[in-house]
Amino acid sequence: MKQRDEEDLTKEKELSLERIERQLDVLDRRLDSIDSIVTALGERVMKQPLTLAITCPSCGRIIEINVMGTQRQRG
Repeated sequence: MKQRDEEDLTKEKELSLERIERQLDVLDRRLDSIDSIVTALGERVMKQPLTLAITCPSCGRIIEINVMGTQRQRG
């Protein structure tokens, strides 16, 4: 009886480890996808000038941040 309980416990641990491994693989793929998206977005944004307008939560003033791209603006 004790031998059987130990075998069941061992199988449960193996299944649990397999489930954790699958979840980590899914998380890894999702993080890779997010990294690819952010990289592509960053490359696209940096090719042209970008202006960010942020309102200060303390004083309410608008702060403008200009980011210059790597390509000159046409026109």
